[in-house]
Amino acid sequence: MTIAPSRVALVTGGASGFGLAIARSLVDTGARVTVLDVNDENLKGAAASLGERALALRADVRSPAAVGDAVAATVDAFGGLDTVVLSAGVIHIKPIEEVTEADWELTLDVNLKGAFLTLQATAPHLRRSGRGRVVAISSDAGKRGFPFTQAYCASKFGLIGLIESFAVEVAGDRVTANCVCPVGCPTTGMGQQVLDWKVRHGDGRSPVEILATAARTNPLGRNATEADIMSPRRRAS
Repeated sequence: MTIAPSRVALVTGGASGFGLAIARSLVDTGARVTVLDVNDENLKGAAASLGERALALRADVRSPAAVGDAVAATVDAFGGLDTVVLSAGVIHIKPIEEVTEADWELTLDVNLKGAFLTLQATAPHLRRSGRGRVVAISSDAGKRGFPFTQAYCASKFGLIGLIESFAVEVAGDRVTANCVCPVGCPTTGMGQQVLDWKVRHGDGRSPVEILATAARTNPLGRNATEADIMSPRRRAS
């Protein structure tokens, strides 16, 4: 029996939250992983925790040059690229009357344009591998609207459309592309940002009470964790 070589993955937003959890899971399966992020402190921590099978690079996904350089560095270091995880994301929470053009552009540029640029830069390598895999982290806000998060919802709805289009385009090259749509996860940086906003603008409930209410709305009766989004702990093939 021929054993397939280990996966080579690139994870945007990979130095914290869902991205870091997924990168750790990939490394555990034997994959070699490049994590991209703009937070230098988080990148240092990710590099230390992921070990020698990982490469931690500072790259702004809004920049075609930065993304292209990161992809080239990954291929140079690991000999190819066959897996992409799109996890970079930002959010702002404001009434629409208070949303600035800069707010809107930042959210759409990171969450949607960044995904497009990453797919564009990695597509040739995914096709060439003959076993390309793309997983994009969308959101339940990519399926239904929530108040005060207009740009975030628009970007996550758009991400689903982008991935569906890309999946059809590359299917003939044995590349698959899918979205996962997690609910809010209070242990990520974004989840904490949302929780802080609810505390400041809510009805006086404590963070514990707010999280308990959120947990009751989920079928499992608890809030999501990073582990819910991680790939199974088995050897990647």
